[in-house]
Amino acid sequence: METRNLICINCPLGCSLTVVTDDAGNVTVSGNTCQKGADYGRKEVTNPTRIVTSTVRVHHGRLPVVSVKTSSDIPKGKIRAVMDAIRSLSVSAPVAVGDILLPDAAGTGANVIATKNVEKLASEIQGSYDT
Repeated sequence: METRNLICINCPLGCSLTVVTDDAGNVTVSGNTCQKGADYGRKEVTNPTRIVTSTVRVHHGRLPVVSVKTSSDIPKGKIRAVMDAIRSLSVSAPVAVGDILLPDAAGTGANVIATKNVEKLASEIQGSYDT
């Protein structure tokens, strides 16, 4: 039998959860005030997942990077692979919130999406009119 003490992160209450996994693999959760807490505790000990946030380099943009996140949570064991893929990525401005910059990151089914707008540099816009 294994017991883990967790703090639920599903709402501002931050319930103190006690999650017990017995020898048969059955999971019981106590300390939660709602069903979301029970679901979180069960998932955290059986298949933990996370949303990944980072930045991606932007060429010819008003900012050198754009903030990004995964479109859904991914298995904790895939975080390094997703971060390696993000680290090797660069995009050209303009970038808009919600743009998919990396589809199906590391085979997780989650896309890496922009969470900020990055406009093209004014000199780059002017240069495109000159050609």
